[in-house]
Amino acid sequence: MYKAEDFFDLSEAFPFKESFPLGLAPWQWIPLIEDCLSHHPFAPFERDVPQGLCIKGAVYIHPSVELPTFGHIEGPCYIGENTVLRPGVYIRGNLIVGSDCVLGNSCEFKNTLILDGAQVPHFSYVGDSIIGNKAHLGAGVICSNLRLDQKPVKVYNESRKSLDTGIRKLGAIIGDHVEIGCNVVLNPGSLLLPKSVVHPGHVFSGTLGNELVAYNNLQRQ
Repeated sequence: MYKAEDFFDLSEAFPFKESFPLGLAPWQWIPLIEDCLSHHPFAPFERDVPQGLCIKGAVYIHPSVELPTFGHIEGPCYIGENTVLRPGVYIRGNLIVGSDCVLGNSCEFKNTLILDGAQVPHFSYVGDSIIGNKAHLGAGVICSNLRLDQKPVKVYNESRKSLDTGIRKLGAIIGDHVEIGCNVVLNPGSLLLPKSVVHPGHVFSGTLGNELVAYNNLQRQ
């Protein structure tokens, strides 16, 4: 099965690099997010906060990040340098965001790691997921994180061999430079390897290989 190094690079500047070993399976990073933030030395949040923005709990937002006029940010949460927070962003805790990212209007995030340069600009749900460097989610992308029967999520390799992760809530593992079209639903445990593409409007399950395209529920180079 896959390792995190198959999906992601971690820059030397990423402040939590040592907390996320590349030799682990990428879904094993999901419980590390909460653990990592629980040991982070958060200082009191002392910036002026716009009247329509609620900030609760342990939150770090880099000084270069402009605070949106309204939204809800609940810690623990770490947001890196030059990231853009658009009005209406909803953060429910256990979120780590790298530098130069976009967290968009009416987007909801929880228990997720977002690496440098990733963009989630419009109307998305991202829970219990990992989003790679410079990955891009089109408007309305949903990272579904809970099976209908609420059993632990399985992941599949490209040969459809399954592995039970033992994790009840697991969204998507989205590799570096992945492009996802508008109104895509990624079913729990979806694995998208680097530079893969999902065309708009699809419901995707399973694994999409490096530089492959999911098109009409098929994969092609």
